[in-house]
Order: sequence, then C-alpha cells, then structure tokens
Amino acid sequence: MEATSPLVRSSVNSPLVRAHYEQREQTMEERYGQPENFLEVEVTNPQLKDTGRNKYVDYELICRTNLPIFKAKESSVRRRYSDFEWLKDTLERENSRVNIPSLPGKVFTNRFSDEVIENRRRGLERFMQIVAGHPLLQTGSKVLGPFLQDPNWSKEHY
Repeated sequence: MEATSPLVRSSVNSPLVRAHYEQREQTMEERYGQPENFLEVEVTNPQLKDTGRNKYVDYELICRTNLPIFKAKESSVRRRYSDFEWLKDTLERENSRVNIPSLPGKVFTNRFSDEVIENRRRGLERFMQIVAGHPLLQTGSKVLGPFLQDPNWSKEHY
C-alpha cells in the first residue's frame, strides 16, 4: 500500500481543486455567440486601375470589429499592394516584440493575370488575418486602425 501524505490528499480533494477540474457544459450562446472582442478583416474585390502609364491593382478591405479602439464597427476601404508593404514595415518598427508575417512576393511577369491577382489577394488576406488576430497589434498599433478604416488614409501622413 502506497502512503500518501495528508497534505497531498487534502489538496487534491479540496473543493477549489475539484471545481477547477470539473467542467460545465457550455451554453449555446457561449458556443456560437459573438466573441467578447473580435477584429475580422477580409481582402476582396480586386480592381485593376489604369491611369495611363501607371497600372496597378487595389483591393477592398472589409473590417468588422467590436473593439472600442476602432472608430467604426464596420468599414470598407481600398488599398494597393504598396500600402500593405508600408503597413508591414511600419508594424515591424512599431512592435519589435511581434513577429509580423510576410506578404505575398512581388510578381514581375503576368502580374495582371486573374490567377496572379487572386493568389496575391489570398496572400494579402492571410497577412491581414494574422495581423488582425494579434492582441498587441489590435490595441497597441497607431497605424492599424486608420489603415483598415480611414478612406482618406495616406502613408504620407505617417
């Protein structure tokens, strides 16, 4: 027969320890309800812009949030790839403790083909979802909110 110290026996059987290990069933609201804090970002609707010699694609960013640091609960803005590059560089300078994900690579051939544009859109969306999902970036960045929500945003103002 193995001897158990009274201290161990009583601590395992204490009501606080038992309560910690007993799990209650989640309610439907807890399971499927809106999370306490959320920031969702979609990158969608790529559009080819042709301004004479300067041709580029911009993307719609749809943002939904209940975080009080953001000005609007829902917003939609358009950004081009170079804007995402600026955001990544700025977030890296602003938050040295956070590993900022990489962007999809630059494309130099067939960059306006449907396949290339869709692959880039998916990569940008993955980038934004990782950034938006990081709690330090959600509330600690001075540039993320305006980038996601301000239709008059310009990197020249930062």
